Amino acid sequence: MKERYQDTKKASYFGIIGNIFLFIIKIIIGFISNSQAMLADAINSGSDILNSILTFIGNRIASKTADDDHNLGHGKAEYIYSLIISIIMLMLGYKVIYGSAKSLMKPKLYNYSVWLIIVCIITIITKLTLYIYTNKIAKKHNNILVKANANDHRNDCFITISTLVSVILTANNIKYIDSIVAILIGIWIIINASSIFINSYDVLMDKTCPEEIKKEVLSIVKRHKEIEKVTHFNATPVGYQYQISFSIFVDGNLTTFASHEIANNLEKEIDKEVEEIYLTVIHVNPIKK
Repeated sequence: MKERYQDTKKASYFGIIGNIFLFIIKIIIGFISNSQAMLADAINSGSDILNSILTFIGNRIASKTADDDHNLGHGKAEYIYSLIISIIMLMLGYKVIYGSAKSLMKPKLYNYSVWLIIVCIITIITKLTLYIYTNKIAKKHNNILVKANANDHRNDCFITISTLVSVILTANNIKYIDSIVAILIGIWIIINASSIFINSYDVLMDKTCPEEIKKEVLSIVKRHKEIEKVTHFNATPVGYQYQISFSIFVDGNLTTFASHEIANNLEKEIDKEVEEIYLTVIHVNPIKK
């Protein structure tokens, strides 16, 4: 848990620093050149700054251990803040599309500058580096907050490539492409935000665990030949993990101690072998032989 928290904190720091740097150079060059695509890219970087800050806050809360008021820990904080991030991204995406559509109807003077290309190249290199780093951490710890940030870094590479194409084409007097690319960037932001929203919403609404996790748990149960039947399998998200519970049926002639020892050993096996499981609770029922 401590390593997960520290790695996520580092990813947040690097994201904040990188995005502040990119936002500043994009917004300056965007205003000087009056490029709608570059300004849209700058707004996207501005949302990334906020995303990284919220990632840091959410990770800090989620890393807290269970207490009397939060018996299952604070893991869902990751998803609450991911939901907030997605809503902010949806609003920004709409703003980009709306502003770019207005510009498309009433084109403004475009001032080409070689700095537009330089900023695009700097952004692509920076974002690609951040994506490789954060994606590695996201996979290592199965962290939805870091995963959302990693995907955002990756998407920003494609967005800036689109901006670069727009700059080159607009410099060659291909009209309206600048605003069209800005609109496409806005649509991209909304699609990405919708995906984060759905994933976070599912967890906060206690959507059950994926089928493959359930199969992995049941495969461990099958090792115990003394277990006759399994019923009432339930799973509840606890941050990036799940609390599961189910009933097992064993020989009713066994002593209470012996039957519950089967359940205790099984709980320990599942918690140890399945990383996605936070807590296993097993109810024992007798079956008549």
